[in-house]
Amino acid sequence: GGELVVNEDGSKVKLFYGMSSATAMEKHSGGVANYRSSEGKTVSVPYKGTVDNTILDILGGMRSSCTYVGAATVKELPKRTTFIRVTQQLNNVWGTHDMRKPGLPAPPAAGK
Repeated sequence: GGELVVNEDGSKVKLFYGMSSATAMEKHSGGVANYRSSEGKTVSVPYKGTVDNTILDILGGMRSSCTYVGAATVKELPKRTTFIRVTQQLNNVWGTHDMRKPGLPAPPAAGK
């Protein structure tokens, strides 16, 4: 889905639009009729390449996961692991990722 567009600066975006948008009406009906109003919108999303790269990243992560838990197949993963639903973005159990020790001043800003 989405139409690939190359901008003047060479950047690529994918265009997605609803069928009641001005873009769709221009493309498929010759424009927005005087008695109508476009109701949809057109959205451009930065193009990140083909889906092939994403699939390869996911497969690599799955292979690593299987290796970590000793599973020979994806079907074996539930037998080798305990899945835990995570509903929070912040893990209060293990603390923050701030490497400074509590009570110490913040490091100086770069270039000072």
